[in-house]
Amino acid sequence: MPCAITHGTYLLLAPNDDRVYRFRSLNFEASLEIDIKKEGYSKMGANWYNYPLGVIDRLIKAGHIPGGVDMMFWGNIPIGSGLSSSASIEVVTAFALNELMGAGISRLDLVKHTKDVENIFIGLNSGIMDQFAVAFGEKNKAIQLNCDTLDYTLVDCDLGDYLLAIINTNKLRALAESKYNERVMECNEALKALQSALTVQYLCDIDADAFARHQHLISNDIVRKRAKHVVEENARVQQAAKALAGGDLTAFGRLMYASHASLRYLYEVSGKELDAIVDYCSTNKQVAGARMTGAGFGGCAIALVRKDSFDAFSEGLIQYYQEKIGYVPSVYSSSIGDGVKALD
Repeated sequence: MPCAITHGTYLLLAPNDDRVYRFRSLNFEASLEIDIKKEGYSKMGANWYNYPLGVIDRLIKAGHIPGGVDMMFWGNIPIGSGLSSSASIEVVTAFALNELMGAGISRLDLVKHTKDVENIFIGLNSGIMDQFAVAFGEKNKAIQLNCDTLDYTLVDCDLGDYLLAIINTNKLRALAESKYNERVMECNEALKALQSALTVQYLCDIDADAFARHQHLISNDIVRKRAKHVVEENARVQQAAKALAGGDLTAFGRLMYASHASLRYLYEVSGKELDAIVDYCSTNKQVAGARMTGAGFGGCAIALVRKDSFDAFSEGLIQYYQEKIGYVPSVYSSSIGDGVKALD
């Protein structure tokens, strides 16, 4: 009976002779039992089990047909918080089924399959970053990933006297129903305009100087702001990797604040809840940096907080947030762990 874990999601998996797939979770009341179909499946409403069902559908269409299997999921990731709970379910399902079948699918191909689940089966135009991080993460390492080539570098992430605090706004939002897809369309529009003068395939191929010289080609002011964020954010990623590798958490924290400001004013995917959290952090001397994380429109922020001040930070933030927003956030301390793996 294989058991796998990734990114706060556990899966207990057992084969059955009933020729069915059974999906159950300790986090949700809804469950599903469905006969094996060699032609694959379609999305079923807005239920959580679409994610493992989508993985099975993808494996079938890639030429792998899992036998009957019972699956029990449990996770400690806040639901709807923007912390990639869907990616964790997808990757742990694909990893466990690959182990059970002995299919020999590489970890990178599992990542590609699970991205296709999000894009094709679920219908969200997301990138590959979430699934990649869940599959390839390593303890106390950051991943610097080129989402085009999938080349990546593990960057030392020694936080020293600091920890990463996760602050859930407790404003639920469904990513597939948010403006995520709209931002993708706006970036594509900007790219098309810039391609009239630049030989580039993606916005990330453009540096800040080239963008400054050619941004006039983007006639729509809003679309221009979206592209400006993408170009400058890519530069910040490069700077952040160098800061982490050099142990300069002060510089890294400044980049976190700059990133949030860009997400707030240029990409416009923040909101009063996330902004309240980052505003509070910017006034607290025990916080080196903070920013929203995920797709925005609610969900979570992260903050680099001194370990010995975490409790006081949490109490102060909760009080401030409740006064500003009207209800309390949830605050967690976190550490950087390994990616998906089998448990003994």
